[in-house]
Amino acid sequence: MKRGESVSVVNKAKYREELAELQAELNRLYRRAREEGVSLIAVFEGRDAAGKGGAIRRIVAALDARRVDVARIGPPSEEELKHHYLWRFWRRIPRAGRVSLFDRSWYGRVLVERVEHLASEPEWRRAYDEINEFEEQLVEDGCVLVKFWLEIDSDEQKRRFSERSRVPHKRWKLTESDRRNRRLWKEYDVAVNEMMERTSTKAGPWTIVQANDKRHARLEVLRTLVDALETHLSVQSDRRDRKTQVG
Repeated sequence: MKRGESVSVVNKAKYREELAELQAELNRLYRRAREEGVSLIAVFEGRDAAGKGGAIRRIVAALDARRVDVARIGPPSEEELKHHYLWRFWRRIPRAGRVSLFDRSWYGRVLVERVEHLASEPEWRRAYDEINEFEEQLVEDGCVLVKFWLEIDSDEQKRRFSERSRVPHKRWKLTESDRRNRRLWKEYDVAVNEMMERTSTKAGPWTIVQANDKRHARLEVLRTLVDALETHLSVQSDRRDRKTQVG
């Protein structure tokens, strides 16, 4: 699906039914992956208020929370700034049979750090190849890597910001950084488009999720993870069968 394509709204009854089915299927595949020592890495990027946290919560609800690491990525610490920018992400890569969910990720180098001029142009331009090599190593090591871009339009983001400002228990989510990023919408659009072109690879393709409708987005994320795990485990099983036949 391309950025900007519209989708139909999912009604609540259908959403609840499909959510339960997909979570059950994800749990089944996750348990099989755990037994086979296969780790899962899911990366979530998108505009502010695109629904990354809500999608992640629906994943965690289907898994064993003791084996899931939700990495909510903010500005690097003083210690992290002393290392290569990928260092802090290598530290969060899951052990065999475990899951890491990245709410923001190493793509900050070619998004916020590029747009906010926190990285020099040579640094963020060099990062495309560094990121592709990093992800290729993860996949070659047997990880299942799934990358999501949650796409919302400007009007929907404005509506969600307005809702957050009105509702007391959501007000904390709205920050000055969110407002500043909104003012830089066009600059981010340029960065996102180049990121997609340069880093959607065979090892790590991007999945664009239309997220104006949160229910649709959550179901699409779960469906994509189910497909990715099912495909990987099937390939692994076929390889074992061939080795057995040869032996």
